[in-house]
Amino acid sequence: MASAITTLAADAPTLSAANTGFMLICSALVMLMTPGLAFFYGGMVRVKSSLNMLMMSFISLGIVTILWVLFGFSLAFGTDSGSLIGWSSDYVGLSGIGITELWDGYTIPVYVFAVFQLMFAVITPALISGALADRVKFSAWALFTALWVTVVYFPVAHWVWGAGGWLFELGVIDFAGGTAVHINAGAAALGVILVIGKRVGFKRDPMRPHSLPLVMLGAGLLWFGWFGFNAGSWLGNDDGVGAVMFVNTQVATAAAMLAWLGYEKLRHGSFTTLGAASGAVAGLVAITPSGGSCSPLGAIGIGAIAGLLCAMAVGLKYKFGYDDSLDVVGVHLVGGIAGSLLVGLFATGGVQSEAKGLFYGGGLEQLGKQAIGVFSILAYSLVASALLAFLLDKTIGMRVSEDDEISGIDQVEHAETAYDFSGAGGGASSRSTAPVPVAAASKKVDA
Repeated sequence: MASAITTLAADAPTLSAANTGFMLICSALVMLMTPGLAFFYGGMVRVKSSLNMLMMSFISLGIVTILWVLFGFSLAFGTDSGSLIGWSSDYVGLSGIGITELWDGYTIPVYVFAVFQLMFAVITPALISGALADRVKFSAWALFTALWVTVVYFPVAHWVWGAGGWLFELGVIDFAGGTAVHINAGAAALGVILVIGKRVGFKRDPMRPHSLPLVMLGAGLLWFGWFGFNAGSWLGNDDGVGAVMFVNTQVATAAAMLAWLGYEKLRHGSFTTLGAASGAVAGLVAITPSGGSCSPLGAIGIGAIAGLLCAMAVGLKYKFGYDDSLDVVGVHLVGGIAGSLLVGLFATGGVQSEAKGLFYGGGLEQLGKQAIGVFSILAYSLVASALLAFLLDKTIGMRVSEDDEISGIDQVEHAETAYDFSGAGGGASSRSTAPVPVAAASKKVDA
């Protein structure tokens, strides 16, 4: 008996300083993605809404962090109950966790796992905000964020990644968040915009990005942070799987960007910076669930397919009449669906698991599992998010007034403007004293 106990102790995981350090770095990279997303979205809106767009992402760092510590981590990763939700009293307030206590089966502390997963929880509701630009009260958005992560994100994270979660037990492959993050956020965005309606002037007024350099900066920060998002999701660096995911993240993103630009050139005659940034994000979204199960060649295929599909999908809002301001549905929902389903085609069976896709002799079994995961989360998030938006709209109101929307949500909601030009130019002698025509003044207001 003594020898058996000794052998068991020897085989038990021990804390790895290397993996712990690696995961803390990855957590910081994922945290950086939320400010990166804020820049990406902030540059895509008109100047009068840019601060509000930045804040709608940034506030998630505050709200979700506190909820995660209080009860979110317990709901998502606590002891399973009915394959639908978790709960562990030791995780409430992170109060019952030893500083060297390891996450079950891994060589990193529970605290490290908790903070890494926290960053995923933070960015997911921030993704939704891009669909709601220009028209949502900041207080209503903050309350929606708190309710949404509690009712939607925490349970879905348990389904997909929690031990005992029903999709986890089914064998749905989601390496880093194609279903739990991107489909979840994209479906939620669609649900909310169907409730709150279109912006004033949708399909009539030009609503061009006010700062494409800001968009490119945000896309670059997202691309950089996504290496932590994806490679870190293996929770260690001992067997090479994280390295494959790192490579596939770069490869798929490059392929998607090129595919988007190629479509754009053929369809519209130009290679745009907005297209390059959007294509890169589409590739990052698609490889998130699939990159741990495919080869680099497969990653090229997944990225190219996603880049093409997402480039085509962003125009659907004009055809069907839903106002997805910054293409959250077109990029995150469509890209997440594509990447998740393509696991069923491109999984080699030689990286994160032995599951094989159709192209590698695995038949349709894995594709069927992926489809169940995709459409169950899509349906749940769409319906639950629409109900939450409806309840808030009928109680405190989700939208600013039409006059406030036209004059600019930044000044109304935050008492600030993104750019102050009052000190620009010369002295009083250099200023024109000519009266400003009424038409010109109205254009300034609607900038």
